[in-house]
Amino acid sequence: MTDGLQPFLSDRVVALSAPTQTWSGADGDMGAAPIDGVYHGDTRFIRGVELRYLDAEGLEVRPEWVRASVPAATEVRFDALLRGVDDRWPDPKVRLERVRRVADGTVSETLTVRSHLDAPLRLALRVAVTPDFSPLQEVKAGAPAPGGWTAAADAPGTVVVRRGEADLTLTAPDGEVTVAADDLSVAWTLEVPARGVAEVAWTVALHDPSLVVRGVADPAPWSVPPAPASADPRLGRWLTQALGDLEALRLALPDHPDDVFYAAGAPWFFTLFGRDSLWAARLMLPVDRSIAASTLRVLARLQGTATTPATAEQPGKIMHELRSDTLSMPGEGIELPPLYYGTVDATPLWVCLLADAARLGMPDGEVEELLPALERALAWIVESAGEDGFLDYVDETGHGLSNQGWKDSGDSIQWRDGRLADGPIALSEVQGYAYEAALGGADLLDRFGRAGGEALRAWAAGLKRRFAERFWVTTPEGRYPAIALDRDGRAVDTLTSNAGHLLGTGILEPAEEQAIAALMVAPPMSSGFGLRTLSTGAAGYWPLSYHGGSVWTHDTAIVARGMALAGRTTEARALVTGLLAAAEAFDYRVPELHAGDAASDVRAPAPYPAACRPQAWSAAAAVTAWEILRG
Repeated sequence: MTDGLQPFLSDRVVALSAPTQTWSGADGDMGAAPIDGVYHGDTRFIRGVELRYLDAEGLEVRPEWVRASVPAATEVRFDALLRGVDDRWPDPKVRLERVRRVADGTVSETLTVRSHLDAPLRLALRVAVTPDFSPLQEVKAGAPAPGGWTAAADAPGTVVVRRGEADLTLTAPDGEVTVAADDLSVAWTLEVPARGVAEVAWTVALHDPSLVVRGVADPAPWSVPPAPASADPRLGRWLTQALGDLEALRLALPDHPDDVFYAAGAPWFFTLFGRDSLWAARLMLPVDRSIAASTLRVLARLQGTATTPATAEQPGKIMHELRSDTLSMPGEGIELPPLYYGTVDATPLWVCLLADAARLGMPDGEVEELLPALERALAWIVESAGEDGFLDYVDETGHGLSNQGWKDSGDSIQWRDGRLADGPIALSEVQGYAYEAALGGADLLDRFGRAGGEALRAWAAGLKRRFAERFWVTTPEGRYPAIALDRDGRAVDTLTSNAGHLLGTGILEPAEEQAIAALMVAPPMSSGFGLRTLSTGAAGYWPLSYHGGSVWTHDTAIVARGMALAGRTTEARALVTGLLAAAEAFDYRVPELHAGDAASDVRAPAPYPAACRPQAWSAAAAVTAWEILRG
């Protein structure tokens, strides 16, 4: 039984064009697994799709599926044999190609039958479609509540299904569409010529007026960069897959359709996330700078203006997550408002991205338009540091996120002996982001003749001094920055990947960067397929723990990027080598995370079965790998 459990994703086939996506088995059918279905925005419109044909005895049977291939993020092809209508010879002579294509608000399937028989073939095909209209959060919680829909014929070959304000229109011009109590049926009778081909198609158009995001129709403004001649050939394959996925993950807000950002990932996060969208845009800077500028503008328009504990909004703060309705997570006690600001790192990361983009050629006029938002963000950073001088967080509502850095699961901040740390929590990497943001922001203020640069530099110098005094710990694993300070100001002493995020921010001295880089590539942290989130020396380590021992591709890429910035090229390339091994194991569509088992123990990393894929920052990690390997 899987009721009440988050669906597994690792063995399912996905096609997507945000905010629309499909999940199925390797045969193209939907319904066998809890995740299966056709989704648009935060709703699963269809939970079941089954394709059948009549064999020579008149029995309805399944095609025999032999292959699923993914030519593009938006397209999947499934190949089958129809031996129930074949001749007596052993070679199969009747094939079925099922090609599914996804665009913003539409999903279509083309069914092509190819025959090598000497005589014409009369073939009956049928597709059963089961509407659903379950909220995405209910699907994620393993407790969907389908039903309550109504259907009516709209025209020959067309039926419209509604639930509330959402609706889907199923069209099959050459088919017979009927409505039953639980599903819709599309039937065709094909006349396939001898040694010939016959083709039919059906389409669903999805409409939800409550959507707060929209798709992007324009092609991506980048091309796949050439891999260095001496590079591992896996790099080019990963880049091609990753950039195709990133193109399909682009979204915009309805009131500014030209300002594009990355959806965080499929299936749960087809929306704007401050941290995720910023990091994905930042990792993509070497091949595309336009989405950095547009992401900055989108987030600036939603920048906090008031102090509202219910949403965690504060003046100058960058938001965390945008939804069309309240997001409830049954069983977790979490209920987030549609526009939620519960993140401690998005604001400094926004400043860091603006500083990076400006250095890399973002037009002065576009930078200047964002200077008021920059000043508000910098003020939030300094004011949030408070009396102890560190940026920290605590959920004031009792139903928000208890952890508000990128490791936001409830058990992610723990002591080396496995005890959970008590908040407010001051994360180590956030202090590094804040230091980098203060200096980058000061440079921008100076460049455009604005006041405040010297005060920011003085504040950053104080933060660096305080960090050196308070965060460093010594354990049997070595000397390194703790993951965080707890509510009593004690350094939480686990060795984690968070320390690696400090590399390249400037908050560390060169000798400290060298020592941390060495720890990051040592066996307790480096699995050989990427960087573990938590050292194997910690009591809470478990290779399938979401943030306590698993490997996240973006996390590894951020640390490798920091190593390169710090001049630790050898260590950076070692981490990239592990990422390439993981990319190959996952057929170059690297998931959100995978197990932290060592490459010395397993030939390929085990999937984390509930991991999203594709994920924007995991895909953007391919660009970081390319940048490091090309030198």
